[in-house]
Amino acid sequence: IKGWLDIPKKNFGFRYLPKMVRMKKGVSQYLLESVSDIHYTAPNIYDQKVRASYSTTNSRSFQASMLEYFHVNIYSSTMLYDRFLSPLGKNGHKYYKYHIDSIYCTGDDLHYRVRFRPKSKSDRLVGGFMVVTSDVWSIREIRFSGRYELVTLENHLQMGAVGDDDEFLPVRFDMNAIFGFLGNVLDGRYSASLRYKDIKLNEGDKWIKRKKKYDLTESYTLTCDTNAFNNSRVNIDTLRHFDLQSKELNLYNRYLSTLDTIPKVKKQKNSRVFWGNVGEFLLTDINVNLNNIGSVRCSPIINPFLLSYSGKNGFSWRQDFRFFRLFNNDKLLRIRPRIGYNFTRKEFYWMLRGEFEYYPEKQGRIHLAVGNGNRIYSSDVLDDLKAIPDSLFDFNVINLEYFRDLFFEVNHRIEVLNGLDIDVGFNVHKRTPINKSNILPLDPDNPVPPEISEKIKSSYISFAPGIKVRWTPGMYYYMNGRRKINLRSNYPTFSVDYERAIKGVFNSTGQYERIEFDVQHQISLNFMRNIYYRVGVGMFSNQKELYFVDFVNFSRNNLPTGWNDDIGGTFHLLDGRWYNSSRKYARAHFTYEAPFLFMRHLMKYTRYVQNERLYVSVLTVPHLKPYVELGYGIGTHVFDFGVFVSAANWQYREVGCKFTFELFNR
Repeated sequence: IKGWLDIPKKNFGFRYLPKMVRMKKGVSQYLLESVSDIHYTAPNIYDQKVRASYSTTNSRSFQASMLEYFHVNIYSSTMLYDRFLSPLGKNGHKYYKYHIDSIYCTGDDLHYRVRFRPKSKSDRLVGGFMVVTSDVWSIREIRFSGRYELVTLENHLQMGAVGDDDEFLPVRFDMNAIFGFLGNVLDGRYSASLRYKDIKLNEGDKWIKRKKKYDLTESYTLTCDTNAFNNSRVNIDTLRHFDLQSKELNLYNRYLSTLDTIPKVKKQKNSRVFWGNVGEFLLTDINVNLNNIGSVRCSPIINPFLLSYSGKNGFSWRQDFRFFRLFNNDKLLRIRPRIGYNFTRKEFYWMLRGEFEYYPEKQGRIHLAVGNGNRIYSSDVLDDLKAIPDSLFDFNVINLEYFRDLFFEVNHRIEVLNGLDIDVGFNVHKRTPINKSNILPLDPDNPVPPEISEKIKSSYISFAPGIKVRWTPGMYYYMNGRRKINLRSNYPTFSVDYERAIKGVFNSTGQYERIEFDVQHQISLNFMRNIYYRVGVGMFSNQKELYFVDFVNFSRNNLPTGWNDDIGGTFHLLDGRWYNSSRKYARAHFTYEAPFLFMRHLMKYTRYVQNERLYVSVLTVPHLKPYVELGYGIGTHVFDFGVFVSAANWQYREVGCKFTFELFNR
């Protein structure tokens, strides 16, 4: 791959755009080259390893992000993974119009030049032409242009010759990509040359037999040998497929001359360097590789695109950090801190999760987490206090509705069979009332009974060991070294979660049993359509003294959640107090997602809508029989938006919405 980058327009904000080229002062043109080995398995499995790379910019993240734009199977139903609907898809006539532009001959072959254009304006569709050879009806070349997020693409693929082994594969790929955002423009022109070492066709029974195997390691792993990564000019000169043009040679020479003069250049003032680093830390994605230690990644500190709004939770902000460390034998350490703030409830959230995968072949890992959870509602105390005669105390000075929650959990997970996981561990919660409570007897001669006063404590502690069994039949996977990577399944995932609180351990004050059962499934249809469904039930039982209703699968999230969080299994308009005041629940969710449902008929005003969703959610708890939410949502590269209507006990309740920024977060 050879790339020429030109930056015709830029402003102060250019350097703060994620995955962007780090410009040098006075330099607006850059040259990038890379040589890679690729292992490809139809229809859309790629494993690419860069053997050599050289460029006049040090922005490797930008180079890596552009490699995926060369992963195109024109015969698939989608192109560039799931970015565009292909005009060669089985149902392409629903979205495209076709006509024969011209007919011409080369030798004894007759070629048809077929133009295609979208029936409606959408960022999911492309326009262009393809050349089809008669008799064999394979594609000789295809040119298409489209727009994805902030990038406008124009692509030209040339396929192998008729009768050659690479007849159905690209041999040359030219792409022009223009990135534009807030007055900044970057123009990239790329060319890729592909030479094939070994091509194997799976046909008939061989293909069917291979698909029945759940281990797809052969499809996902690059088996050919690669040299150690090298970024020297000498190495790239011996490997490139293209001859450099005069302007490219001049650019390399200018770049080398600047390297020779670096020691003579006066360093920037320390203050300027310091504030430049501070600005980049606050406004950009941060990726830091620490030699012999690991790598750190976090989202920007000041970023409006990590905000969300919903009618019930108001405005929320979230910040994520990640630390990774890979050890020998593919053992892996992950540390994931998270902080967030809900502006409406004025609540600050923090959580630190750590995970050490010590047995990667079986996904054996030890997991620890500590943080503060949602403020919780204790209906048990209130029920007891409300049953006491009013003459015993002044009820107005008792504030026991909400409690702060500080938790610590440890569990061990291992995959005993393919798709069958077992988690064993325990959790400890310490809950303290937000407002200190006082029980003041109105009559000093008639004190509050001890059995009541003992329930009013400065803190409530619970200790609960538990076990969770999760089973996904028919799980496809591949082995990356010694690490097992689960991919997908055609069947739903079943899970059973059980825990029992034990009184007296770590000064725990309550006793209960919790059990939850959950089924969830994602069904992928053609042309980027998906169906999600989720069904679950749960209950608390055998409770003694004070306990808090805190389900795992049925809980409220006060921080920003994206398009795919909980696969649509969320009640957006339900009051948060219902989650902690219902001792049992049954719920069901259904979501249908497609690029085109209603918006395609509105033409130009909705071209940026990438997906649409229909939501149906039903909940049954005491006093809500049932609670129903219906919703419709759209997803764009900038934001997600949904509108919902709810009904309780078969009576209309309210209408609300949810809004989440997604720019640079997908």
